Amino acid sequence: MITKSNHLSASLSEALVQQNLEGAYARAHAVRIDVSQNEREAPEHRHRKGQLVMALRGGVTCRVPNGMWMVPPHCGVWVPGGMLHSNVATANARLFFLFIEPDVTDLPSRCCTLSLSPLVRELIIELADQSTVAKANADTIETLLLSALPLMPIEDLHLPLTNEHRLDRIASALIEDPSDRGTLSDWAKRVAMSQNSLARLVQQETGLTFGHWRKQLQLIIAIRSLAAGATVQQVSGDLGYASVSAFITMFKKALGVSPAKYLNRLDN
Repeated sequence: MITKSNHLSASLSEALVQQNLEGAYARAHAVRIDVSQNEREAPEHRHRKGQLVMALRGGVTCRVPNGMWMVPPHCGVWVPGGMLHSNVATANARLFFLFIEPDVTDLPSRCCTLSLSPLVRELIIELADQSTVAKANADTIETLLLSALPLMPIEDLHLPLTNEHRLDRIASALIEDPSDRGTLSDWAKRVAMSQNSLARLVQQETGLTFGHWRKQLQLIIAIRSLAAGATVQQVSGDLGYASVSAFITMFKKALGVSPAKYLNRLDN
């Protein structure tokens, strides 16, 4: 069930009602949502159909029980049917929700971020405009989408999360204040553990070292902020980097390109 708590969640609820009414018998059905004014959140919910959230402009983060996923412009996050999730969009976001019947295409059984080709993006946009899409054309678009989506590459824009209470406390604190530059030793003291014990716990629960885990969180926040229109200088400061060059170095090591080139690539 979807509860209406603000602009995006209300719009999402309306979109889901539209999907149920207009797309109940469709293999794939798309709706469009423009987010305005302030940043908006759709609270935790689930639905029978799988869902691909595509950001044409701005950015979205999607949280599921075991992780947080980033949807930068022109990418999409895939949420399998029945999975509990919530969405948070930037204020400038233009979103498309593609709902897909279970078992009609070979998409992953886990949540993931997909890098969408220009063709796939245009097909989703066209399918969302139901008023101008004839039934025969809609069937053709559905077939093309369901064939192309499994071929889209997966982006590593994912932060593993856990129900372990100490790591949940650390993750919540870093999400609240990503500029916190506390060391592993500092965090170990805050959660009443030894440094070695905390290092083992992070590795065991997330599969990452503490440094990699925190850097992945910073990367997600950085892409989200840049997609919302923040400058590289602003993002660097918000993440607590001593210099812009240090932030750019981190970004390039993680994604292979500078922040500016990464966003330019998404626009093409």
